[in-house]
Amino acid sequence: MSLLSLLFFSLLSLSNSTPLKKPHPLPILPLPSSQQLQWQLGSTAMFLHFGPNTFTDSEWGSGKAPPSVFNPTRLNATQWVQTAKASGFSRVILTAKHHDGFCLWPSEYTDYSVKSSPWRNGTGDVVAELASAAAAEGIGLGLYLSPWDRHDRAYGKTVEYNEFYLSQMTELLTKYGEIKEVWLDGAKGKGEKDMEYYFTTWFSLIHQLQPGAVIFSDAGPDVRWIGDEAGVAGSTCWSLFNRTDAKIGDTDPLYSQEGDGFGQDWVPAECDVSIRPGWFWHALESPKPVGKLLDIYYNSVGRNCLLLLNVPPNSSGLISEEDVKVLEEFSEVKRSIFDNNLARKAVVNSSSVRGGEFGAENVLEEGLDKYWAPEEKQKEWELYLEFRDPVSFNVLEVREPIQMGQRVASFHLEVRSVKSGKWERVVTGTTVGFKRLLRFQRCETRSVKFVVEKARADPLISYLGVYMDKFSDLGRDSSKITVTRTLQEELVLNDFKR
Repeated sequence: MSLLSLLFFSLLSLSNSTPLKKPHPLPILPLPSSQQLQWQLGSTAMFLHFGPNTFTDSEWGSGKAPPSVFNPTRLNATQWVQTAKASGFSRVILTAKHHDGFCLWPSEYTDYSVKSSPWRNGTGDVVAELASAAAAEGIGLGLYLSPWDRHDRAYGKTVEYNEFYLSQMTELLTKYGEIKEVWLDGAKGKGEKDMEYYFTTWFSLIHQLQPGAVIFSDAGPDVRWIGDEAGVAGSTCWSLFNRTDAKIGDTDPLYSQEGDGFGQDWVPAECDVSIRPGWFWHALESPKPVGKLLDIYYNSVGRNCLLLLNVPPNSSGLISEEDVKVLEEFSEVKRSIFDNNLARKAVVNSSSVRGGEFGAENVLEEGLDKYWAPEEKQKEWELYLEFRDPVSFNVLEVREPIQMGQRVASFHLEVRSVKSGKWERVVTGTTVGFKRLLRFQRCETRSVKFVVEKARADPLISYLGVYMDKFSDLGRDSSKITVTRTLQEELVLNDFKR
């Protein structure tokens, strides 16, 4: 073959070759595990506080109530799970044993359980019924096993009680299928017996028996408590955390709320709050209004956390109709806001792009797999939305692809004034993480600019949204939101109270 022929075929081969992709940027440590990723994608979960306290009008039972008080004659775990699923909850977490020591399953290590109650003639198993219902509906199951036990005589005897606790934990994690979350805390009343919990051993056994589960406590290891029971995270909320700086039952609430931008561990936060004033059902209490739940949602899920909303079954064994109604209305309000991302009407551009695969258009698609990545070593990190016609909105949503690490430390949003043509800053924020939602005064514009100011590494943005929230009005009382039931798609507000 002649030299000319070789040159011809070489050029032909080059012209037909597929261009090589630009590699993904390096992840920045720490990173979430697959279990933590799945947990975060769930966004919301339902807590189910249920037990003798439900029948004795108590919050912290003494451990002395007779098992005979527990008799939920209409208990229907399927109703619980279907309510959770219809409301968008990804999992349900049951208080299998609360502080009173009463077990909602027939434990072989104590008689203080459902087997000594009149419910189902002593043959019932709440955990089994809930596990079956959750599996049927495709909802994850979590269990809370209180370390503090006010009934069992072994409590206060370190080795003996740790053996007892781990034996009960083993029952729960080996008899009821897949468990998605194990929930425990350091709650204990003043003046109670001193007790050393072998947390490290507990955590190892839980991960051994249920490798797909995340463990919740004040200090992780997988998920941390936000530090309050109001469902409110810090306006800065890192999933980064130093477990060595936290202790179960004795962690600085501010550290829990904000996390640690220099943390070495990935321990995202869970915000727990009850739909009612108490954690257990009480006949004289009512659920929070929709507007309050919406505020909680913005301040938990909208601040890089999972919202764990407690919806306690009543003494008949059902979730009360008034609670179900509020949850239905809450779901409608969220759908009316977040199902319409106005940014999808815009042309999106950016200050730079790492490569064709990482273009700005990725931020209009749901999911973590695609994201915008800027070119390396840039001084500006900006995304632009250009609309053909003016749009009005008052909510910003931003997400990071957290499988690549949490990066953004501060950002702001600007709009170009329709009247003056000048750029105006409408809102600022710090951390983003899995999801950040920010509300602000309603604005109208054709041009939007999202600016990352500071980041731990080149910022990556997986989603950008702008929405019109007709139910939030800064400076007014959002608890007055009501939802009409006559027209399913028509959502109206009562008059706001200044």
